[in-house]
Amino acid sequence: QEQLVESGGGLVEAGGSLTLSCAASGYIYPAIHMAWFRQAPGKGREFVAAIRWTGDRPYYVDSVKGRFTISRELAKRTVYLQMNNLKPEDTAVYYCAAEKSFYEGTYDAPRESLYDPWGPGTQVTVSS
Repeated sequence: QEQLVESGGGLVEAGGSLTLSCAASGYIYPAIHMAWFRQAPGKGREFVAAIRWTGDRPYYVDSVKGRFTISRELAKRTVYLQMNNLKPEDTAVYYCAAEKSFYEGTYDAPRESLYDPWGPGTQVTVSS
């Protein structure tokens, strides 16, 4: 079964950059999407970005467009989230998730129920 582990979180000043990585183990279905979500203190989990292993059309939440870039290296079984111009409101635990191989309906990137498994998360803290 596929397992996901995030890394690259840390403390950074506002305006700084971080790159998160998500390493996947187990069998990978090339057609599925990989996504990043985040959960800020006291808030629900929020969709951030998604991309298919084949690399076509990434998805982003409006608040990160132009600042974050999702990418993947299938050969390394790794998905990245390059985060630039970080803001204090980006502070959260960031989770990597893999789209389920089978489900009814069409793909809807922000829908949490379409993803399993999830990684344990990595903390990103942006100081003002």
